[in-house]
Amino acid sequence: MIENEAETPLTSVPSFPIIREVQTRQVFKWLALGFHDMRKAGFASLFYGVIFSAGGWLMYAVFSQAFGLFAGLTTGFLLLGPFLAMGLYDLSKQMELNQAPKLTPSLYAWHANVVNIGLFAGLLLIVLLVWARASLVIFALFFEGGLPTFADVVLSVIALKQPTFTIIYFAVGGLFAGFVFAVSAIAVPLMADKKTDAVTAAIASVIACARNPFSMALWAIAIVILVGIGFATSFLGLIITMPIVGHATWHVYRDLVE
Repeated sequence: MIENEAETPLTSVPSFPIIREVQTRQVFKWLALGFHDMRKAGFASLFYGVIFSAGGWLMYAVFSQAFGLFAGLTTGFLLLGPFLAMGLYDLSKQMELNQAPKLTPSLYAWHANVVNIGLFAGLLLIVLLVWARASLVIFALFFEGGLPTFADVVLSVIALKQPTFTIIYFAVGGLFAGFVFAVSAIAVPLMADKKTDAVTAAIASVIACARNPFSMALWAIAIVILVGIGFATSFLGLIITMPIVGHATWHVYRDLVE
């Protein structure tokens, strides 16, 4: 007589996120919602903008005499943006739940999924370091006699004195930025909100970009413009533009993930 084996409960495996397709005009809605959240959160939101701005000034103070390294670290610093903006995602989530936006809880938003968020932050940090090194190499190849000053680089770019340098630098930088954007467009808010693992979140982000190529391309351009405004104002503009981007990213995630 065969004894019946005791039934063991199956471990529930979270399903892969369902990615929606959105229209291009949603980008303008994301920006409007990002601005709305920034105004509603007030000081809590601007606190993160000040952190971004202060980070830019700190790097300038330390590396201003080595513009090649400064350029790589400054632009690379923004590669860590999806992780550094976690508090902004949390503030938007608080307001979405009709809660008063509070700064203190947002400072610990990473704690919700610390292992996977930590792994993802480590990946972004590695990309930052590789890009900083690549930036130095490109500058060394095209500028003899040491690293150039900011004026030297601006003159080379605007006056087209070294068009090859301009093309190569922005092409390589674009590859790094494109990779980071693809894997992180919605990954960090997805990990924080749904406790998704890092690999699944990165794949979901890539799929979101692939299913919405025009919308996500326009969103990437909007980010570049807002960040560019921040840089053009000696990092002061980042106090406003980075909170807008951070809050808007939460709404990008909410629209793209069912």
